[in-house]
Amino acid sequence: MELFPAFPLDEWYDTKQTVHRFEQIVGKVRLAHSPRRNHWWNVPFHLTGSGITSRPMGLVDGNPVFTVDFDFVRHQLVASNLEGHTVCFPLQGHSVSSFYLQFQSALDSLGVDGSIPVANPFDLSDADRPFVDDREHATYVSEHATRYWQVLSQVNLVLEEFAAGFSGKTSPVHHFWHTFDLALTRFSSHPVDQPEAAGGLVREAYSREAVSFGFWFGDDTIPEPCFYAYAAPEPERLTEQPLSPAAAEWVPSGHGHLALLRYADARKQQDPRAAVLAFFESAYRAGAGELGWDIDALACPGGVTDPHQSGR
Repeated sequence: MELFPAFPLDEWYDTKQTVHRFEQIVGKVRLAHSPRRNHWWNVPFHLTGSGITSRPMGLVDGNPVFTVDFDFVRHQLVASNLEGHTVCFPLQGHSVSSFYLQFQSALDSLGVDGSIPVANPFDLSDADRPFVDDREHATYVSEHATRYWQVLSQVNLVLEEFAAGFSGKTSPVHHFWHTFDLALTRFSSHPVDQPEAAGGLVREAYSREAVSFGFWFGDDTIPEPCFYAYAAPEPERLTEQPLSPAAAEWVPSGHGHLALLRYADARKQQDPRAAVLAFFESAYRAGAGELGWDIDALACPGGVTDPHQSGR
């Protein structure tokens, strides 16, 4: 299929709102029932051949080992345990409320306590409304859900290709359910003393210098899909650094800036994949260079560190 097919936000906005909350429900179970990893790496979903997965969890919390998958080809929620028992139900036809109740019932049938400490959306407009009371979000257009997974899968592999060029500490390519983006982060060993007021989420996420890269489908602030990158903490001269291709730009975001390449502009390039890789590389050199990282020493061309194969 076409690389980076057209997928404007307004075309699937209602389905996105519903699926986002479905994923937050499963994601909060993942957060509550998985061993914590540095920078919250235990929390996100990973891509599969038909959707996204929570990966195995349980055991350390007294639950049996279990996994939850979204299948965006057959449009099912699939929950399984290590004994080989599986429960699934359709994603279509559910409000957030009915999805939450049926998901909890599915986990109960597998012998899993899937309780969530705060069963409300995180950082969404209805964050004060429990999932069980949300009957408003109930749109699920199967074609849009499949396209969402297809675009995620394409971007996932481009980010994997970009990840190969760095030999330092790096996150997996993963799909965060709270911000609904696909992200990859490179870190230095330099600690960052985040203030207490920043909160536990931010302090853990940015406890080391980082340059992060990713893709999201758009929101109420930027209502279109975009590739992005940023540096944390943000160097003073970051926005003076060049970006590639020419359509990319630095835009204000919160108290800092994002490097932004709009999905529609990437699609217009003669080689969209090469353009996105060039964008990520230019943003990396801007952020890492201004933070003082040894870019040459951290380089890993083609994913090879063996000096006998790399030609170094």
